[in-house]
Amino acid sequence: MALTRDFKETVQKRVQSDPVFREELLKEGVQCLVSGDMDTGKTILRDFINATVGFEALGNLTDKSPKSLMRMFGPKGNPQARNLFEIIECLQKREGISFEVRAVH
Repeated sequence: MALTRDFKETVQKRVQSDPVFREELLKEGVQCLVSGDMDTGKTILRDFINATVGFEALGNLTDKSPKSLMRMFGPKGNPQARNLFEIIECLQKREGISFEVRAVH
């Protein structure tokens, strides 16, 4: 199901105005990836990137083509782990946060 422009604009406005939502959106995207839900994780991270740094600036920060980054996070994208973790590291630094992984029983 395609997202409407209104939904994307709503997410972007919320990310810009609510730092807690912004951090939680990034955290949820990473959590989905760690738990094996690549499709949802890529979608959330794509929305986060669009609402914050943008693919053009992210390309400059990571020395990767913006079009390549967009494909990587697209529905058929299959990012290599090295690229994915480099991008997550870049987003964490830009947001001033750090994630840690811990086991939960």
